[in-house]
Amino acid sequence: MVTPESLRDTATGVKVGVLTSGGDAQGMNAAVRAVVRTCLFAGAQPYAIMEGYQGLTVGGAGIRPFAWDDASGILNRGGTVIGTFRSRDFQTREGMLKAACNLVTQGIDRLVVIGGDGSLTGLDEFASHWGSLLDDLVAQGRITDDQRQAHPRLIHAGLVGSIDNDLVGTSLTVGVDSALHRIQEAIDAIASTAASHQRCFVVEVMGRNCGYLALSTAVSGGCDYVLLPELPPEDGWEQAMCDQLRRSRLAGRKDSIVILAEGATTRAGEPISAEHVRSTIETELGEETRVTILGHVQRGGTPSAYDRWSATWLGYEAATYVLSATGEEPGPVFGFHGEQVIQVPLVRAVADTRSVPQLIKAGKYDQAMALRGEEFADLARIFQELSDPVRTQANPADLRIGIIHVGALAPGMNTAAKTAVWLGISRGFTMVGIRDGFLGLAAGDMTELTWKAVDGWNQEGGAVLGTRRHVPKVEELYAISRSLESAGIQALVVIGGWNAYAGVQLLNDERSRYPGLQIPIVCVPAGIDNNLPGTSMSIGADAALNVVVDCIDKVKMSASATQRCFVIETMGRDCGYLALMGGLAGGAEQVYLHETGITLQGLQSDFDWLRSSIDTHGRSFFLAVRNVRAKANYTTKVLAHMLDEEGRGRYDTRTLTIGHIQQGGAPTPADRLLATRLTDAAMTQLASQLSTGDRAVHCVGWYDNEIRLTDITEAMKSTDRKRQRPNDQWWLGLKGILDCVNREVV
Repeated sequence: MVTPESLRDTATGVKVGVLTSGGDAQGMNAAVRAVVRTCLFAGAQPYAIMEGYQGLTVGGAGIRPFAWDDASGILNRGGTVIGTFRSRDFQTREGMLKAACNLVTQGIDRLVVIGGDGSLTGLDEFASHWGSLLDDLVAQGRITDDQRQAHPRLIHAGLVGSIDNDLVGTSLTVGVDSALHRIQEAIDAIASTAASHQRCFVVEVMGRNCGYLALSTAVSGGCDYVLLPELPPEDGWEQAMCDQLRRSRLAGRKDSIVILAEGATTRAGEPISAEHVRSTIETELGEETRVTILGHVQRGGTPSAYDRWSATWLGYEAATYVLSATGEEPGPVFGFHGEQVIQVPLVRAVADTRSVPQLIKAGKYDQAMALRGEEFADLARIFQELSDPVRTQANPADLRIGIIHVGALAPGMNTAAKTAVWLGISRGFTMVGIRDGFLGLAAGDMTELTWKAVDGWNQEGGAVLGTRRHVPKVEELYAISRSLESAGIQALVVIGGWNAYAGVQLLNDERSRYPGLQIPIVCVPAGIDNNLPGTSMSIGADAALNVVVDCIDKVKMSASATQRCFVIETMGRDCGYLALMGGLAGGAEQVYLHETGITLQGLQSDFDWLRSSIDTHGRSFFLAVRNVRAKANYTTKVLAHMLDEEGRGRYDTRTLTIGHIQQGGAPTPADRLLATRLTDAAMTQLASQLSTGDRAVHCVGWYDNEIRLTDITEAMKSTDRKRQRPNDQWWLGLKGILDCVNREVV
């Protein structure tokens, strides 16, 4: 594996340019920072190209060397600190000649571009013409032949910074998650005022040719109707929309929200305006209807935790690529496939992305949807079912499915429960809510859940049904079995954390002795520690991580007027996910994890580095993030005392234990979407098992960009049960990236 350390012999003196182009997207600054600092760590010299491709053509101060501190303090800033510009000059032959001349004159022949498909297309064209451009420059006397020979190729890589999430072949582009945060905040606020007045709202969101923002918002916000570019509505859609809104009101909803993607059209290609939707609803339903066009607020504001750590990872990978590549292979675009960074051929990615609008125009909607990926298709299918309160399937046997929360609280538990209820009712089941975990189940504390009863749960924090950490003992299984039998529950959805999985494993192990336990069960992972088997992400972990990063931002602000060290303690028990990802996204210089431990030798190295950084580089702030169980004897207070002692008056040291606020608050859009997809898979599995008589017990998870079901016993075999975490944790490898981009070599 290529690392910055392994490149130091060959990268020293190499010059790399980085630019942002096209529309801005939250997280661009994190990517720029990562490119700059990875280059510096490897011994190369990064150059920031100001104002996008326009800076390339203008040259001079538009191409400037960047030092470590030039990329400081930008992780939490929206927009792009090096500017962006939709340059027309660069699109001409003369503009590209100027750009090539400016780069070669500076000795730069490696370039990382962060932008949309237009920006990446420009990069590919520039690179493909590099040789002929330099030949013309030599012929014109603008560069020498020696300069031409020294830079035979433009080695390049692209990152997609676009809130539209329209790059075919990748999961999420830089800026999408933050945009969803902005939209979701607005939708949640609108829902409360709409319910107060029993009013309808039409909300227009961005997404020219891609409806990802609109569709994701419709699902996570619990909205009633959505209009997407990829699925133009059939003729008479206005009546169908109003009929659906009417059914929701009759089912008990007090508010109605229609989401409109700005690029939505009819099948004839006519744009659908928010005003047309508004007037249609008012005319047909006689309801007061308002329009909210969110506009560029979706691009602005502080980037989410995801857009910080993911953009950092992408920037790191792009920088190591251009420092190690020969230029003989086509330049790639770096993006995510699930929880892994992948390289997509730039030319193919852009061509596939640009083919989607053409497929839509040609009426090939299935092909357009297929290019958008499995998640998009899943969300479209699930939304269609969630948005209609009418039962679509008969259930003459009155099959009953129970829903129970077990373990520590996690934001998104309510979203999962509501999804289970609405999908269950749609599919003909009677849904039964079990209060207060296994204790409530043993006591028979349960109630039938209706469509109206759970309306609005998707945006609520906490767990309306209640949750307990209690894992049943063998002697409690008889009461649990009898309770399930008495209530006529034939299947069970268990939403929760490690204790949920341990309890279900016990039920599975002992089921031969108790008839009531011989039912299909599916565990849905919900826990902020992100330590559950069979999944790379758990519901609630993203919300908790955003709390950690928000606290780090505020701590940094509080320390800006003095020299100070902070040690921040996160939750997570023996799993360091929140500590590491929070440190990476928040810019911490060090993280202390249970997985990697703490040693006196390592601490001494940290103290020596800190003193040197303060004395020789003028450092005024140091941040360490400690997982609550990183090491029993090296507590947060002990680390703070040691920092104080070793600092010898150079700085003050403070501590912050974030505590249970990491479990509180509303679930993020990512947690809501994950909860929806995982619960859909769980309900589909239970329906299949009930129809065939299969009584197996599974857990559902998201792994490698797929929803997977795993036998509970097999899943638990892949874990360290004593430490309550998976044996293989994909995020642990990011510790090396944190050391590279957050900790300056002194």
